[in-house]
Amino acid sequence: MIRVVAVITAKPGRRDDILAAFRANVPAVRAEKGCIEYAAHVDAAGIGPFQAKFGSDTFVVLETWASAEALAAHIAAPHMAAYGKQTKDMIASRAIHVLSAVE
Repeated sequence: MIRVVAVITAKPGRRDDILAAFRANVPAVRAEKGCIEYAAHVDAAGIGPFQAKFGSDTFVVLETWASAEALAAHIAAPHMAAYGKQTKDMIASRAIHVLSAVE
């Protein structure tokens, strides 16, 4: 299994716009072969002072893929190219972490 943690920071005030495009793309991604989990997350409210927050312009996508090949196919999918083109001018920064479990 491959896990992806994508930290996306929008240009100021654009997070909701990117999330709207993300939500529209979710059904196509979840239909991909090997997609186990694909969801966006924002800071939880009211957790307490120990919480390190990403902030109001950032969201995190947590993904789980059955294999590296499934992730590679996802990256190359036409709907991902379209999503990237649609959102590229709204993104301030992006960090994609690809992880495998420690056995």
